[in-house]
This record gives sequence, structure tokens and C-alpha cells, in this order.
Amino acid sequence: MATRLYDVVVDSADPVALGRFWSALLDRPITGESADEVDVALDEGAELVFVPVGDEKRVKNRLHLDLASTSAEHQAQLVEKAKSLGAREADIGQRSVPWVVLADPEGNEFCVLEPRAEYLGIGPVAAVVVDALDPVALAGFWAHATGLPVTRSHPEYASLRRDSGFWVEFVRVAEPKSVKNRLHFDVVPPADGDLPLEVARLEAQGAVRADVGQRDVEWVVLADPEGNEFCVLTPR
Repeated sequence: MATRLYDVVVDSADPVALGRFWSALLDRPITGESADEVDVALDEGAELVFVPVGDEKRVKNRLHLDLASTSAEHQAQLVEKAKSLGAREADIGQRSVPWVVLADPEGNEFCVLEPRAEYLGIGPVAAVVVDALDPVALAGFWAHATGLPVTRSHPEYASLRRDSGFWVEFVRVAEPKSVKNRLHFDVVPPADGDLPLEVARLEAQGAVRADVGQRDVEWVVLADPEGNEFCVLTPR
């Protein structure tokens, strides 16, 4: 029995507008839309979920999406498409790199990657990337949390993935987490699973309870060993 990755949640000032931006950019359908939540389909059953928050974005996100391209021309087309939908170029100190760093209409950074063999045929999202002080250790925790195996491990980065779907990647940074993340993962036990048992299992791996103002909810909010918030949903 274990939890699995369920979705990627994005704090939003305007969930409807931001969800429509990402749906158009990724060419993926909106699977649910209300004032309180907009869901955009990704691969392998996961979704991007946009929810309303009152807090403004203040620092560079510690989680971001990398978009895949199949050629230099395709990369340029994706960049122009993103800009036409409301994205803008972003400077996060990347200097001279082959990928392009952009920010969506609410300032959330994302990268349009140059063609890479490991991402060919993967779909529009190559990876969800997580800043990490210790990529190898954090990948180990998230392998337990998602059930995804560690497929690449290096002192500067580590990756999780099964045979298909987007990667979950951890990249070394020097800066520790300072504010609540605007993007987070939701994980979920199987339909015959037990929420308290799964929470206890994750706590044994280094997770701790987190208070993000959730009040009385049916899910449990935890933080991973580097403080990144995530939710353990009810079994499904």
C-alpha cells in the first residue's frame, strides 16, 4: 500500500484565467471549471489544478514546469505561443542556456526546453522540477510518496519516472525555502487504502504536519523534509 502522485496544484489569483492559459499552451482540455477550481488534464491521469488564494507571488517558485520541444523550430513556436497567450520572458539568473525561461500571466516561472532525447514523445510537459538543497535525499523521500522509482541520481540532480509520463526532477539550489510554495503536489492512497496509515508512513520518512490555514478539511497537509507543502488526499 502506498500513495501515488495525483495532481499538481497551483495557487492562483484568477484560477479561471490561469487555467485557460495553461490549457491553451499545453493543448490539453479543461476537465473541470468553477470559481473555486479549474482542472487541466496532463498525462498519466494527473492534472494541473488551479485554486484561488489571496497571497501575491513574492519569490521565485521552488516548483516549476519544463515544457518539451521536438526541434529548434518547435521550441521557438512554443515560446511565441506562450507570449501570445500572455507569458513574458523571465530572468532568474540563468545566463546563457539553451532553454528559454518564461513566466505565466501570474508570474509563475516555467521553461521551454531545447530538444532532448529523453523527453521525445513524452507529451507537452517534460518534467515538474523541484528546487532542492539535497536532490538525492529529497528524491528518495518523493519516491516513497509517489511510488515512482529513482531513475537518475547525481549530487546536483535526481529524477523520478516510470516508463511513461512526465518526469519529477530535483535540482540543487543554494537558497532554502522561505515562503509557502505556490505549486505543490497532491498524493493519494488507493481506493482500499487508509489515510491515517499513509500519513504515518510518510511521517516516518521525514514528513511533518503543516499549517497553511486549511482549517477543517478531509485531507492532510504535510511538508517534506525540505519544507515543501503537499496534501495527502482521501483514498480513491
